[in-house]
Amino acid sequence: MKKLLILFMMVFVSGTLFAQNPKYARGLTVKKLFLDFQSQNGGELTTFKDYRHGFEFGVVNKLTDKLSLYIPGKFGVVQDSLDKTTKTILGVDAILQYFFYNKESKFVPYIMAGAGIVQEYKGDKDVMIPIGAGINFKVTDRAFINIQSEYRVSMNLKKNVLYHGIGIVYMLGGKKKKKDKVEDVNFKDSDGDGVSDDIDLCPQVKGEPELSGCPDTDGDGVADYRDACPDVKGTKELSGCPDTDGDGVPDNEDECPNLQGSKLNHGCPEKDVFMDKDNDGVEDKDDRCPDQAGPASAGGCPDTDGDGVPDFVDKCPTLSGSSANNGCPDRDGDGVNDNIDNCPDKPGLAIYNGCPDTDGDGMDDFNDRCPNMAGPVENKGCPKISREDKKTLNVAMRAVQFDIGKATLKPISYKILNQVADIMKRYPDYNLVISGHTDNTGSASKNQSLSANRAKSCYDYLVAQRISEKRMSYVGYGESRPIANNNTLRGRALNRRVEFSLVPAK
Repeated sequence: MKKLLILFMMVFVSGTLFAQNPKYARGLTVKKLFLDFQSQNGGELTTFKDYRHGFEFGVVNKLTDKLSLYIPGKFGVVQDSLDKTTKTILGVDAILQYFFYNKESKFVPYIMAGAGIVQEYKGDKDVMIPIGAGINFKVTDRAFINIQSEYRVSMNLKKNVLYHGIGIVYMLGGKKKKKDKVEDVNFKDSDGDGVSDDIDLCPQVKGEPELSGCPDTDGDGVADYRDACPDVKGTKELSGCPDTDGDGVPDNEDECPNLQGSKLNHGCPEKDVFMDKDNDGVEDKDDRCPDQAGPASAGGCPDTDGDGVPDFVDKCPTLSGSSANNGCPDRDGDGVNDNIDNCPDKPGLAIYNGCPDTDGDGMDDFNDRCPNMAGPVENKGCPKISREDKKTLNVAMRAVQFDIGKATLKPISYKILNQVADIMKRYPDYNLVISGHTDNTGSASKNQSLSANRAKSCYDYLVAQRISEKRMSYVGYGESRPIANNNTLRGRALNRRVEFSLVPAK
């Protein structure tokens, strides 16, 4: 027995040490065991009363996402299937578990196999081969509920048995070092390009990590601040400028960019012959588009909108703009071109696609259904209707009364309608929908007309209270939308109603 306990402690400690390697996750397990020493030795599998109890404590060493080394220690009290004597057993196993791993799943099944030693207290020792399967139910990222069954083949005593268990697996490790957290806190990246400000050569402008955080507009591998031609793709050897004619003189310095020449003659041939292939009046040496006719104001290139920005670099070739905006207009002068500005006539912010946030609620006017009143994003920028005001509107549905069979308001209705008018004044960015309803007494056509006229009576009263007609609408539904049973007096009374619904104006 002492030897077995020493062996168990050695395996447990070695497993724990192995788990200290930061490359592997580790965990601890606790299980309740149900020990079946009867069914495989002449008993019945379903005779659950013959099952005995035990406990299991173990260490999990995660080798890969799908493979783990599991070292459990077991303790239990069982009954011998032959002589019916009660025995205390201790054991330790070394088991490999193969998981059918899926990161998105909360249920992780696995199969297992291994070897172990079982020692009966003051009795026999047996070598056993456990094989089986189980499943982990994910509770948190670290905690799992485990269910497992294993068939244990007896090598010495030839008494095969079944173990069933349920318990908890808790994974350890995986936390970042304290030093890493300090580094994360100190990491500052103002332009959000993934390059820390302390090494970013352009800390206020989003750029490319391989260019020390600086932008490269034309994508030629030369950062804009070093690129003599930042809008035209070129070569590193020529400081980011192209050399169309291949004479070694970059186009920005070449007076004849489409004719090979010499550096001494500024990129032009020794014999300076006037050439104009596209007949646009711009000499080929000065023509940025020698094969396409265009005005001199656009360097000899086509300029559809006539804004002086050639079509091939004009981001808005059919809308007249400025060269500062790459040929696009910006009517409101907010720095956001009209072609991508959701509010081209109102100055706004780039983060809101050129729209302002008039009420300062964090939602731009283009998407804000109540742009003049602050409200939460989940309510589409509109202020939430207070509980008291909602209650008033609900009461109004019952409180507004008319003469029997008519659309004439009773004076008792004026007080609640005045309260509705006050609500409308408190929520200027909301409109009011007034809908009339009747019971099924009388003909459907008369009920339809009566419901519409009653809704209009409320509408006319609110107009008289200085509520804008543009903010209200009315409709009659007759008997088509009952909210109660028309076969009872109370049901018909509930169905005769006028509903008041506030909806965002935008």
